Amino acid sequence: MKMPDRLLASPWRRGIVAVLAGSLPVFAFPAPSWGWFAYVALVPWILLVRSAPTERRAAYDGWLGGLGFMLAVHHWLLPNLHVFTIVIAALLGVLWAPWGWLVRRFLAGVPSAGRVGAALVVLPSGWLMVELIRSWQGLGGPWGLLGSSQWQLEPALRLASVGGVWLLSFLVVTVNVAVAVLVSVRQSRIPALAGLVAAAATTSAAWMWSPRPDVEGRVRIAVVQPGVIGGTDSGEQRFTREEALTRTLAGQDVDLIVWGESSVGFDLADRPDLSDRIAALSRLTGADILVNVDARRSDQPGIYKSSVLVGPQGPTGDRYDKMRLVPFGEYIPARSLLGWATSVGEAAGEDRRRGTEQVVMDAGHGLRVGPMVCFESAFPDMSRHLAQDGAKVLIAQSSTSTFQHSWAPQQHASLAALRAAETGRPMVHATLTGVSAVYGPGGERVGSWLGTDESGSAVYDVPLAGGVTPYVRFGDWPVHAALLVLAALCATEGVRAFRLRRTAPEPLVPPARTARESPARHGH
Repeated sequence: MKMPDRLLASPWRRGIVAVLAGSLPVFAFPAPSWGWFAYVALVPWILLVRSAPTERRAAYDGWLGGLGFMLAVHHWLLPNLHVFTIVIAALLGVLWAPWGWLVRRFLAGVPSAGRVGAALVVLPSGWLMVELIRSWQGLGGPWGLLGSSQWQLEPALRLASVGGVWLLSFLVVTVNVAVAVLVSVRQSRIPALAGLVAAAATTSAAWMWSPRPDVEGRVRIAVVQPGVIGGTDSGEQRFTREEALTRTLAGQDVDLIVWGESSVGFDLADRPDLSDRIAALSRLTGADILVNVDARRSDQPGIYKSSVLVGPQGPTGDRYDKMRLVPFGEYIPARSLLGWATSVGEAAGEDRRRGTEQVVMDAGHGLRVGPMVCFESAFPDMSRHLAQDGAKVLIAQSSTSTFQHSWAPQQHASLAALRAAETGRPMVHATLTGVSAVYGPGGERVGSWLGTDESGSAVYDVPLAGGVTPYVRFGDWPVHAALLVLAALCATEGVRAFRLRRTAPEPLVPPARTARESPARHGH
């Protein structure tokens, strides 16, 4: 018996290997940001699952690998949610159990060319279904989508303009499946090579023929990042620091100034003095200021996180209330059942209230902006809808002060590159404490990041673009195609099972014996 076989003979050791294999893709995301690694990161997991002795074991390997993946991409939550992070990862990992079954179904043993060809379509489609389901806000949202790891690669960003982050995830999984077959099944290398050639051809075609954003002028947008501020009166201190940093922008001919999430900790209707101070800054700099209010509303019950545009005369009336809240961080799902989470971590003591619709704001100078708050920038549909509604610049106001010393700030900032590439609209990611970043309409970086250790303001010359990307026009078509693939698979498997039942021979049943044929009951 080979050493790997002896190692995997124990279900416990095999389970540990599955968790470790599933966690490998995390290195493709920031901070390491090895985007190239994503194209082989799934190979050990696929090889493990295809070797499963039974379908049930393959499903277990899929589940445990999913647990490892979710725990790895959310590991920065451990200091705050503690053991509950592992519970959430285990629950979401179940979504990969059917994917594990599919891997064994198509790649176990020595698969034929037809099975390998089908695997190159079915397995990426199955992965997309997992990403689609877990992208529901109630399950945590689309943080750590595999395609998001490609935010620095220009060819991948061009592909995102065609099919969004979903098309990138499909491509990455396809390449991993092909590589897994190449290294494990010599007899099936031709279809695997064909799959790699098809992936390369698709990327090349997108590079050559997908429409490029047409630059239509530039705007100067300033980001104010106060940095970490402690103390018992941090809300007042933060506002004073933001005010001082904004004053430095006077005379720099900016068109819009953006403050981060929770930059104002008081309802402006209750604190007209703060509203007047922001309006004075707008008059001083000659630009509207987009602030973010995290406070209990005077005109509505409950606490809202709201993007509020303030001009020279005060609030302009443009307001966006955050719609998609962070589970446990801003509300607790089924609080009556899961409220105990507040005792084991820093979960929300009171649920925030939700907004009802997205808003495109007129920031003056003919500039229309679409605000999002915090992890809403992870949802590709929100930025796409803002682009459809006429936003020329996408803005995400964020705060990652709780996770300053983790990979979370870099991961969050990188998402804006994908949203910009998908929509063909530049995106500004402004935070309280870093990382703040700006990307052009093709997903290219504009200027430099403001890191987590910086407190200051920065002005960016942001290119504007017109036109409509295929992703904005056609939406999540890769997801719809994946649904069709899986529906066809289910239909095929159903027909196959029905035919097997119809063609199976009838069991031989001996004829009933008559009384005369019955054996004698008595002895000799």
